[in-house]
Amino acid sequence: QVQLVESGGGLVQAGGSLRLSCAASGLTFSSSALGWFRQAPGKDREFVTGISRTGIKRYLDSVKGRSTISRDSARNTVYLQMNSLKPEDTAVYYCAASTRELPPSREFDYNYWGQGTQVTVSS
Repeated sequence: QVQLVESGGGLVQAGGSLRLSCAASGLTFSSSALGWFRQAPGKDREFVTGISRTGIKRYLDSVKGRSTISRDSARNTVYLQMNSLKPEDTAVYYCAASTRELPPSREFDYNYWGQGTQVTVSS
């Protein structure tokens, strides 16, 4: 059974930082592309960033330069380091795994999802 478990969310002031983690089990982590999505209240879920099995990364334009995705195959964990957080970054953040080679930006290209972790940025 595949499980993706996010952690690291919380309440932070604008300008602060958070590191989200997503621990994966039940899948071949090293051959999976991994992504982070977010969903703000009243909005659709959107792609934030993704990383391929070889380390190729993609980012949403609004988080470029402020966020870094990384993966640790020894720990089967993907991370999202977010700096210079803004109130508009407030959302539930989800990690997802895909069997595609490059990290897709579309939800339906992902096979497995975590339950999400809340990030709230106060102004």
